[in-house]
Amino acid sequence: MNLERIIKQGSNELSKNKIQSSLLDTELILSYVMGKNREFLLTNNNINISDDLKKKFIKAIRRRITNEPIAYITGKKDFWSETFNVNRATLIPRPETELLIYKIIKFFNNKNINILDIGTGSGCILLSILKELKFSIGTGIDISNSAIKVAISNAKKLKLSNRVKFKVFDINKFDLGKYDLIVSNPPYIPTMEIKKLSKDIRNFEPHIAINGGKDGLDLIKKVIYKSSILLKKNGLFALEMGTNQYFKVSTIMKKYGFRIITKEFDYNNNVRCIISTKTWFFKF
Repeated sequence: MNLERIIKQGSNELSKNKIQSSLLDTELILSYVMGKNREFLLTNNNINISDDLKKKFIKAIRRRITNEPIAYITGKKDFWSETFNVNRATLIPRPETELLIYKIIKFFNNKNINILDIGTGSGCILLSILKELKFSIGTGIDISNSAIKVAISNAKKLKLSNRVKFKVFDINKFDLGKYDLIVSNPPYIPTMEIKKLSKDIRNFEPHIAINGGKDGLDLIKKVIYKSSILLKKNGLFALEMGTNQYFKVSTIMKKYGFRIITKEFDYNNNVRCIISTKTWFFKF
């Protein structure tokens, strides 16, 4: 069977099972199975695929039919300027989180800083920042040992192991060091809202990374409190949050002495992240 036919077959199967972007997903799966990019598939659609690769392709399509995210099927996700290893122990990086990266890099502009990433997951936020800020170092903490293993693998892959440490820690017990930048994308989905999420999120992504408690603020409150202790006098605190949480989150931050410098909006015009400081006059 040639590539054109197998792509059509896979796309039809996904479409029949109400998987959106069925053609794109099929091409991504086939690219992964063959170890080729999508451009190769499109320009070589008359070549035949081996029986072994066809079996792997069909197996992957069946996984996608269950709504398993493409990133977990392939074990990879593009984020910022790199491709990161991911698995079901880690949250899949979202494009809106790149807003946080962009603003941080613009703020620090190649300065030599010490960074803490709370709830690091795959390490994508911290490692992306370190890739851009060539003289900086960082620490990423997460309560999940499995997630930390993924973060360590990404650090090795990106050749950043000499500038970053990943550690298993409960945020309540972490008290090591002072930081120029603290960044966090904590769980912020209210518990009762999780059942309303799409199947690919609620059935596959780790609930420990998305469940923010009754009002979605349980972990956010802990992150804000801990950051108020660990942030240097002239440091920055960057926090991602959920839809319609800005007012409550900003109120909590002000309680702990933070002054909001800027807020960033996602593609739906919701406040997605806040960057703040505890210094009234912040200089870069």
